Amino acid sequence: MSKKLCAEFLGTFWLVLGGCGSAVLAAAFPELGIGFAGVALAFGLTVVTMAYAVGHISGGHFNPAVTVGLVAGGRLPAKDAIPYIIAQVVGGIAAGGVLYLIASGKAGFDASAGFASNGYGEHSPGGYTLAAAVVCELVLTAFFLIVIHGATDKRAPAGMAPLAIGLTLTLIHLISIPVTNTSVNPARSTGVAVYQGSWALEQLWVFWLVPLIGGAIGGLIYRHLLEKETN
Repeated sequence: MSKKLCAEFLGTFWLVLGGCGSAVLAAAFPELGIGFAGVALAFGLTVVTMAYAVGHISGGHFNPAVTVGLVAGGRLPAKDAIPYIIAQVVGGIAAGGVLYLIASGKAGFDASAGFASNGYGEHSPGGYTLAAAVVCELVLTAFFLIVIHGATDKRAPAGMAPLAIGLTLTLIHLISIPVTNTSVNPARSTGVAVYQGSWALEQLWVFWLVPLIGGAIGGLIYRHLLEKETN
């Protein structure tokens, strides 16, 4: 278990540092910023790289919603969920701290301006409402878990799961960055919200509750409607 938790810590650390780091440091870099598409790709690449690196150790969740969804889908013992989630959240916060240290090396940096945090209403990149944010995060997290279950099914092509999962996360970001800045991952949301320190913490409940519910729904859909029955 210690190796599994270490893998989850490192994987989540890399996801937050790579994904949120691209948003904070490179998305709007003067004239040559990578924009939404670049940030979306960065998040996908973090999952692909760490899934290949440590996925064989822990399963490569890097996300409490994925852990809950895999429990709901019958792929992970419920007793393992809390330790996994703790490791993920600690990894996310640690990455947020490293990103804060890097970003604060530039004059004029102000974490309270956003720091790649997730939000709705006036803190949504596109001004989307709470209702829109809930629907977006719920549906996208559910489909994320359906893809994860399907890609890791014994009937799926061997060795291709990290690519499918990483590309799915990229697609999810391409859809939802304008709506919520894309969470579908409570550890990612927490990892930067604690440094933003105000509205991001106030709205953080949404980016815990909704992805966890969405993840469970996705796991249950695959388990009961799509998974092959065994006699």
